[in-house]
Amino acid sequence: MSPETALHHSTILEESIRVRDELLVVENVVEEAAHEARLNCLPGVRERLGYAPLDTDHAQDLIDTRIESKQTVIAPESLAEALPVTKEGAATTRIARAAIEAILHGDDDRLVVIVGPCSIHDPEAALEYASHVIAWRESYGNDLEIIMRAYMEKPRTELGWKGFVYDPLLDESDDINLGLVATRMLTSQIVNTGVPTGMERLNALTPQYVNGLVAYDAIGMRNTTDQKAREYGSGTSSPVGFKNTAEGERSVLSAAEAVVTARGPHAFLGVGMNNTTKQIETTGNDSAHIILRGDADGPNYEAEHINRAIKVLGQKGLLQAIIVDASHGNSRKKAANQQKVIADVARQVHDGQQAIKGVMIESFLLGGNQKLIPGKSRELKYGQSITDECVSIDETDVMLGMLAHALHKRRKAD
Repeated sequence: MSPETALHHSTILEESIRVRDELLVVENVVEEAAHEARLNCLPGVRERLGYAPLDTDHAQDLIDTRIESKQTVIAPESLAEALPVTKEGAATTRIARAAIEAILHGDDDRLVVIVGPCSIHDPEAALEYASHVIAWRESYGNDLEIIMRAYMEKPRTELGWKGFVYDPLLDESDDINLGLVATRMLTSQIVNTGVPTGMERLNALTPQYVNGLVAYDAIGMRNTTDQKAREYGSGTSSPVGFKNTAEGERSVLSAAEAVVTARGPHAFLGVGMNNTTKQIETTGNDSAHIILRGDADGPNYEAEHINRAIKVLGQKGLLQAIIVDASHGNSRKKAANQQKVIADVARQVHDGQQAIKGVMIESFLLGGNQKLIPGKSRELKYGQSITDECVSIDETDVMLGMLAHALHKRRKAD
């Protein structure tokens, strides 16, 4: 199925196809030139090094035995040239990052709220959702720094749709080039309206495709113990949160260990903006923090859990900063329970708990969720999640009001 026939009236996807095709022409020319240059330089290298001749074997039966194909991928710098960050977009990200860092470090008494769909699958619905975030930022800006959850990659416990980056057409065509272009185009449009974005990082290569467009990074439960994710967190330009892992008693400690790792400098292999392998050296991220999302023992957002997490952070000498995820394990995967979580967090904030720096809420235009059948995206209900359950716009507004009200009370008490 061609991308054109799989579209469902999305102008962003239509335009992304044009951009993808143009940039792939560029990448093929660059790749061919680089290959030719290497072929010209490599002959005689062993002789120049003084190595003796060998009886060699190309070992084709040992290499890529389970690889079906390899495709050229658009370089981040090519995409950035075609779709540059605007002054408006840069200002949105710059201001939001500074605000989040100030909140995490206790220099701003507001709360961070990362709110939006479990995962983005429809650009038009995402842009409509962003219009609500604009209104919320205007209404609650004195109390809440609201960041739109713009998750384009989806972790899977087993198999399933892996997110907009990997399958933007929702038909298992796996057009990653199209997904990368459409992700940058959509994220650009969102930040250009003044709405900062937050993303979960699953792949160390994808962040460069949205450089300058993301204000907040999250590392999910499945990746918190992954050394590569921790190294990425040490170098990301955004504040980064690590979710507690799935185990019971040790889950928060695993997140705290990830924060310790991310706060330190690292050297590791990565890919540069021109798609070539680089040695990456980082300074460490002093805004790394933990996110509580529930674990094998159940939810972990109540006061006893917060105090336990504070103790772990203290033992590690870490920033006393906690974000509470109202969804996932804390809601037991039921969207209706998110309001219960927020109500409890609001009470703790009202009572003077300073370590809680913000919350995450899974929210979309419509509440609930729906099942994705690959190739049948036309049958999906507009504005409803195709992954985890979300709360509706109205329910979200109620929760934001609860948090703002709690902050007002805490300020009066102070």
